[in-house]
Amino acid sequence: MSRPRGRFVRWLVFISIFIGLTGLAAVNRDRLTAPWRPTREAKVDDAVKPPIQEAKVLKLSEQARKNLGLVSKAARPQAYWRTIQIPGVIADRPGRSDRGVTSPAVGVVAAVYAFPGDTVRPGDRLFALRLFSEYLQNTQAELFKATSETQLIGEEKIRIEALSKTGTVPGSKMIELNQQLRRQQSAIQGYRQDLLTRGLNPEQIDGVANGKFVASIDVLAPPLLPASPNATDPGNEKLIDDASQSLAYEVQELKVELGQQVQAGQALSVLANHHSLYITGHAFKQDAPFLEQGAQKGWPIQVEFAEDDHEKWPALNQKFRIRHLANSIDVANRTFDFFIPLTNQSRSYRQDEQTFVVWRFRPGQRVRLHVPVEELKDVLVLPAAAVVREGPEAYVFRQNGDLFNRLPVQVLHEDRLNVVIANDGSVLPGLYLAQNAAASLNRVLKAQAASGMRADVHVHADGTTHAAH
Repeated sequence: MSRPRGRFVRWLVFISIFIGLTGLAAVNRDRLTAPWRPTREAKVDDAVKPPIQEAKVLKLSEQARKNLGLVSKAARPQAYWRTIQIPGVIADRPGRSDRGVTSPAVGVVAAVYAFPGDTVRPGDRLFALRLFSEYLQNTQAELFKATSETQLIGEEKIRIEALSKTGTVPGSKMIELNQQLRRQQSAIQGYRQDLLTRGLNPEQIDGVANGKFVASIDVLAPPLLPASPNATDPGNEKLIDDASQSLAYEVQELKVELGQQVQAGQALSVLANHHSLYITGHAFKQDAPFLEQGAQKGWPIQVEFAEDDHEKWPALNQKFRIRHLANSIDVANRTFDFFIPLTNQSRSYRQDEQTFVVWRFRPGQRVRLHVPVEELKDVLVLPAAAVVREGPEAYVFRQNGDLFNRLPVQVLHEDRLNVVIANDGSVLPGLYLAQNAAASLNRVLKAQAASGMRADVHVHADGTTHAAH
């Protein structure tokens, strides 16, 4: 009976000790886990640790600047025209740059004297036509008959005039002869004029009047166009700028072949003189107010010529202004055209005793037109490559020796070539700004910042560090 009671007492003591140790551990939990928890001071130190400042200055060696082709210029306030870009093309000027040559009568092409690429003067032979025109043959016969009849009437008049003085022949006979003579002279004048328009020269017509009929005629280069009183509509200019010859045309195209029969008025060839051309712009209807304003006020238009080797030609010293706007819209493209006069440049070379011409601008050549819309005054204008963007921010780089400071700026306008910056004090006039490679400079700046090296800090010999000064 005593043994079970002793076992019960031992279990009771054991449970009491276990409960006491558990309570003691709960009371002293913070003290027991302290070695494994971070201290409050460490958290405070982490909170007050200063943030890394963004780099704004980079340093480039002279070799690096040469590798980038870096150019710096002083910033100067100026006026700038905001423009819109419109595509265009160089085109022939109707009635000025091209001239068609037609057949004066029905005939067969017996000879061709001028071929595509050849240069000719006014009056040079282009073709020889063997005449098949019945009308032309009849006109020649009528001219010969009228000329012979005039001679007979003149002889009869001399004979009758002597008899009329003696009263043998009445005076009414002389009046009748004079009327017949005037009718024949009028007919002769008409026939001669008709033959002139058919391509016969005065010497040939004189031969026809004497019975020497013309079986073939030469088709000649036309005379020069007269200059118009309007300064924008000149006549034919010199075909070649660097030559003193009186060349006026270049054979652009042959319309017939040797031995081909042609009708009166049929085109034989096309002659060209591309000294006076048009720049034709293709604009949409919403651009019409800007173009009308530019035409009324005579604002100059900047022209970019595609595939133009300007280094091998003289300077193009001419101002481009809109002459007129088309009043119809192209149905397919929904655009309307406007026209700008262009004075071309040319030079020549000789080969096989022939002179050939080379034009600087050719019909079909593409152009880009910058039409002025608004004038921005007191602004800073930089090349497009001088500004770099990062989201809404825009930056330029100011050069100070080997150091380049990145400055934020406000962009008012930009196009493919230029960027217009507000003159708001962010960039002081006279500061030297990098004119190109801004994107490359920004990448170098970020690379230096990522490496932990600041370009505006250097180390002295005593080990101290200082900011750039």
